[in-house]
Amino acid sequence: MSNRLQQVTNHLLPSSYTANKIGYKSPEDVVIVSALRTPMTRARKGPLKDTLPEEMLSAVFKAIVQQTGIDPNLVQDITVGNVLPQGGGATNARMAALHAGFPESTAVSTLNRQCSSGLQAVVQIATAIQTGILEVGIGAGVESMTMNYGATSLAPTSDRIADSCESAADCLIPMGLTSENVASDFKVSREKQDAFAAESHRKAVEAQKNGWFKDEIVPMQAIVLDAEGNESVVLADHDDGVRPGTTAEKLGKLRPAFDDDGTTTAGNASQVSDGAAAVLLMKRKTAQKLNLPILGKYITSAVVGVPPRIMGVGPAYAIPIAVERAGIKISDVDIFEINEAFASQAVYTVDKLNIPLEKVNPKGGAIAFGHPLGCTGARQLATLFPELKRQNKKVGVTSMCIGSGMGMAAVFESE
Repeated sequence: MSNRLQQVTNHLLPSSYTANKIGYKSPEDVVIVSALRTPMTRARKGPLKDTLPEEMLSAVFKAIVQQTGIDPNLVQDITVGNVLPQGGGATNARMAALHAGFPESTAVSTLNRQCSSGLQAVVQIATAIQTGILEVGIGAGVESMTMNYGATSLAPTSDRIADSCESAADCLIPMGLTSENVASDFKVSREKQDAFAAESHRKAVEAQKNGWFKDEIVPMQAIVLDAEGNESVVLADHDDGVRPGTTAEKLGKLRPAFDDDGTTTAGNASQVSDGAAAVLLMKRKTAQKLNLPILGKYITSAVVGVPPRIMGVGPAYAIPIAVERAGIKISDVDIFEINEAFASQAVYTVDKLNIPLEKVNPKGGAIAFGHPLGCTGARQLATLFPELKRQNKKVGVTSMCIGSGMGMAAVFESE
């Protein structure tokens, strides 16, 4: 009876009123038609270590076209989130789109909101579709941390500004030390961090064993160079950082990575990885006209600033705002994909918001399979929608902390 009442209400309310609202379907909804990713593989060691960002991007672009059968000429704009490449990765992204078969008339841009760049790209395209600027677009993310991670990606900064503004100076604190600050300030113990990290691996191992990643991963033929420069072709088809048999006891034996007296280690922090992901969006009425499947819809998002010295707390402040904007409560959310930049900040977020652990990263997270910086925000959507479907659940939230002190979150509804 309640479903029938909702259907009647949907017909009575103007479509603009019900658009992008949980529990309603409107022709004006911004929907996700496809969300795919490469495997996340270990930087400098994995099968994608010699694959350039545009090659990874092209692979997921091609896979989206192949999966949906969409005419590439209908895609009007593509936004790619990335963090490390010189020149903002703009030329690389344009090359990837053209190589994947999109026409020269399809526009391309890149953006950098650090670790949320992939999600910001999706939200930027979704917002353009909401406002009528676009009809069809792709939000994507990519990072080759093998190629670009390190000092060469860092821009010069002003000593005068850092010397005269403590918060500005705090933006320069290495990420590992911000993790130590979170653990120290909020009493997140080493034991809780290691237990969370071990659970991330356990869940990822189970997901791999049961084939729960197959609907999101695009297998890639990759060229790998050995120490002598010889080429070989390998198949990259799974996240290679997942370690079976990882336990809190084993992780407890690792030395702190950033502070001799600290609690953050290589085992309870995200892995340095390579990968790409892409998300195809349009309005519901467009998807229906094109007879395309609908995975779910974008509801809303939020981005907030937090103190740079404890940047990892960002999700704990972004999630409540996004959820409130969606007109729901945190308890109404079925699955949270919270980026595991560090176990310290992930544990803090889960504890502060009283989120049941079984709702958090049910297939594991970045501690198990990596965090290619610009890719993660888009990767989380490729992971979220198949899991909502598998569990027969509806509402998902993705979120991450952001270097220099921010947090971002977005709300989605599965169909």
